Amino acid sequence: MAKLTYVVQMSVDGYVADAAGKFDWAAPDEEVHSFVNDLMRRAGTLLLGRRMYEVLVPWEDPAIAIGEPECIADFHRIWLSTDKIVFSRTLREPSTAKTRIERQFDTNVIDQMKADQKREIGIGGPELAEQAIKAGRVDEYHLITVPHLAGGGNRALREGTAGKLELIGERRFANGAVYHGYRRL
Repeated sequence: MAKLTYVVQMSVDGYVADAAGKFDWAAPDEEVHSFVNDLMRRAGTLLLGRRMYEVLVPWEDPAIAIGEPECIADFHRIWLSTDKIVFSRTLREPSTAKTRIERQFDTNVIDQMKADQKREIGIGGPELAEQAIKAGRVDEYHLITVPHLAGGGNRALREGTAGKLELIGERRFANGAVYHGYRRL
């Protein structure tokens, strides 16, 4: 059975974007980017909210990796090889390959995917993740905390997403970011 995993970079105070919608402060350096790549390559499918999808669409373009460090080219390859399901009521058509649009989050579909797939299923975007967490479907949390206080904005973990977790991994990065991995009990 496949695991549903939530990988997120967030500020020390728990935000993925600040009150102005900016998240440039969370841009990973090569060490963190390579670590995130290793987490992401385990997923055969990504479940994404519309806004997270729109942030990631540029990874479809091969030019994104030209003249960049290997971690950028690696993520580009991961993005291209991964199936994507975008949950959106407004997006009409996907603008990337290996992508389909779903109008609403259905836990029965998620349960079937978990039963059928061998590779992990990643979930991205805090609003979509909130639905999966509240429904008890997220199995692992991979939280990368960057040394920044956003002071407000879009929270990585929302109210009502409570539950007991077990620490399964931790790592400190040279840039001050810290990783904590947790398994839902």
